[in-house]
Amino acid sequence: MIEIRNVSKNFFSLKALSGVSLRVPHGEVVGLLGPNGAGKTTLFKLIAGLLHPDSGTIRPANGRWPAIGYKPDRLLFPNKLRVSKYLALMANLCGLPPDSQEKAVFDALVEVDLISQANKRIGNCSKGMRQRLGLAQAMMGNPQLLLLDEPSNGLDPTGQAEMQALIKKLHAAGKTIMLSSHQLEEVTAVCTQLVILNSGQVHFQNSMVNALTISPHTLIQADRDLAEIAQIIQAQHPEIQVQGNQIQLRGQAMQLRREILALLLRSQYDVLHVEQKHVTLAEIYARAVQ
Repeated sequence: MIEIRNVSKNFFSLKALSGVSLRVPHGEVVGLLGPNGAGKTTLFKLIAGLLHPDSGTIRPANGRWPAIGYKPDRLLFPNKLRVSKYLALMANLCGLPPDSQEKAVFDALVEVDLISQANKRIGNCSKGMRQRLGLAQAMMGNPQLLLLDEPSNGLDPTGQAEMQALIKKLHAAGKTIMLSSHQLEEVTAVCTQLVILNSGQVHFQNSMVNALTISPHTLIQADRDLAEIAQIIQAQHPEIQVQGNQIQLRGQAMQLRREILALLLRSQYDVLHVEQKHVTLAEIYARAVQ
């Protein structure tokens, strides 16, 4: 849907983005991870057209720009307005025909489960309601691409679960979504693609399925410290690691699981646990930003 090629953006002496290239495929949920100051919000604003790159290009893959809805991280609302009146104002600013604005507001309120709060003043809304209102605002005009900057920021666990359910619902309806988050569980739960930014550069990009099946390994846990036979175990293959009472088999060494278990039993060790594991999103993130 969107192709970003060698994009850089500076703010005076601050290099916000440097040579960023990535694709936002149609119908995917792209999770954008990175520490504060990594360039996530700057990238969103560039895609939304609120900023212009100093170099590089951002363009639609098929030559035609999709309608874009943007929910910023920092939500600033006119607190005295009522929820429905505010969305009506947004519908008008989006250029929707007057005869379709009321339906658009109603549909957005239903979509984010705020229909019962339509007449509530924004200043009296909870953090969760305001986040959903920000999402409703982004959805005005039924855009194909949604940019959601920290959609679950400040929400309690119930609010986070509700937001994740909303994002999954939008994805199932065919929306392309790009979201930034510091919550690894949220990204794992809703995203189909993963991009990790650090210091204004892309340090990791892959599908979520591929990312979470990288570097499979077998973990064997013995009943006591393995220092006495650690050298013997590690001599079996260079991709075997021993630490404390645990043995980790990676790559081709995973095929030696039975031999290692037999070695432990011959050496009078009891095997407490054997587990086939994959790298976690937390490990991928830590490697990318270190």
